[in-house]
Amino acid sequence: MKIRYALIGSRFGELLAIARDARLAGLYFVGQKDQPRIGDLEREGALRDDDWPVLAETRRQLAEYEDGRRAAFDLPIELAGTDFQRRVWAQLLDIPCGQTRSYADVARAAGSPRGVRATGAAIGRNPVSLVVPCHRVVGSDGSLTGYTGGLERKRALLRHEQAL
Repeated sequence: MKIRYALIGSRFGELLAIARDARLAGLYFVGQKDQPRIGDLEREGALRDDDWPVLAETRRQLAEYEDGRRAAFDLPIELAGTDFQRRVWAQLLDIPCGQTRSYADVARAAGSPRGVRATGAAIGRNPVSLVVPCHRVVGSDGSLTGYTGGLERKRALLRHEQAL
């Protein structure tokens, strides 16, 4: 398995993109809590390759998103996690640009109506920020809560999408 990574600049902050073979396996805001360290990736054999096809396509689609020409991403992704986490992340992919859902809404849709806290934890472990739009999940009262990229960034993303 080939692991490649790239650093991608954006108006929302620099992003670390990680590919496993031909799939995007990670997209993290640099400095966020669970972001893998580049040194650790390199010790695992990862190479920086800004031109790796899926990483170059990620950069292109992010630029279109920033310019308002793209509302949804069309990238091959690899979501490594538990069955429950993958069910939650699948629900995030169904939230349209410009809309939000509550943690309770996502928990119900993922088949765990009483698992709001577990749903929140799964959302916080989303390995592919923006592409899997965890920033579109808000509190039941509409409040902005819990975003590993920071609440100011979450607010900026939702404003960009005209969801605020």
